[in-house]
Amino acid sequence: MPSFTLPIITFAHLGEVVIGGCAVAMVAFADTSVLSRTYAAKTRTAVDPNQEMIGLGAANLAAGFFQGFPISSSSSRTPVAEAARAKTQLTGVVGAIAVALLLMFAPNLLKDLPSSALAAVVIAAAIGLFEFTDLHRIFRISAMEFWLSIVCFVGVAVFGVIPGIGIAIVIAIIEFLWDGWRPHFAVLGRVDGLRGYHDIKRYPAARRVPGLVLFRWDAPLFFANAELFHQRVLDAIAESPTPVRRIIVTAEPVTSIDVTSADMLGELEHTLTESGIELRFAEMKDPVKDKLRRFELFDRFGATNFYPTIGSAVDAYLEEHAVDWKL
Repeated sequence: MPSFTLPIITFAHLGEVVIGGCAVAMVAFADTSVLSRTYAAKTRTAVDPNQEMIGLGAANLAAGFFQGFPISSSSSRTPVAEAARAKTQLTGVVGAIAVALLLMFAPNLLKDLPSSALAAVVIAAAIGLFEFTDLHRIFRISAMEFWLSIVCFVGVAVFGVIPGIGIAIVIAIIEFLWDGWRPHFAVLGRVDGLRGYHDIKRYPAARRVPGLVLFRWDAPLFFANAELFHQRVLDAIAESPTPVRRIIVTAEPVTSIDVTSADMLGELEHTLTESGIELRFAEMKDPVKDKLRRFELFDRFGATNFYPTIGSAVDAYLEEHAVDWKL
């Protein structure tokens, strides 16, 4: 049986341990998250991903003091346990005790068992994890997600587990940045018989407030899309059917702002002021306002120029500029 030992890592092996540890952590995270979600949906039970990671971390920490191998969920043992109608986590405890007893009292009992027999048990139990029908549904919903799954499968088959999962993660990050780089935006107008303000592209009959542009940006503001935001605001002003006095950024979808986008907002406010156009904000979340305070922009824009709702922002514009417009 393994004995308690403090793991001593020399500086010469530190690089190998860090690289190997990160690779193992990546595989364990991907394996555990996918497997837990699969069985949570299959058994209609709730799974706490954070609790899963805490459990794996504690198990790996303990294994490190007993010269054990890295611990993760198992895409083979879990289906076997489920096929055997296991219901609770006590199954793992019973299995561990059984293995320990086997190693201590009958280590040679299974030495002549063919590996193919064990493989057959694992394959028979795990084959239910292959959701071929889901691939067609994923392709119908999102072709990008479908090809991402195919690339991950091919990467694992050709290059191995760690490189394959790494390739899939890199592609997923690129997809996220691409979506954030060119997000949806809209100029809003009032639609008769429909409450609120809506995209004029989807509702061509929407009425626009004279001299006012309601501009919505459906993404966080960060370095990759800051300049695009700046350009789209200027384009919306240029395309307005009436001379623009004020532009209101309906910022409810904006969940974050970084330093680059904060600098861009400062430049935008200066450009608009020189053109005689007022910049206002509506529905901005308090955490985003807090960031503007840290960037020293909140006081520059003026606390009174942040409105809680789009309706209150429009009402203030109509009152301050004496615009005759029916809601």
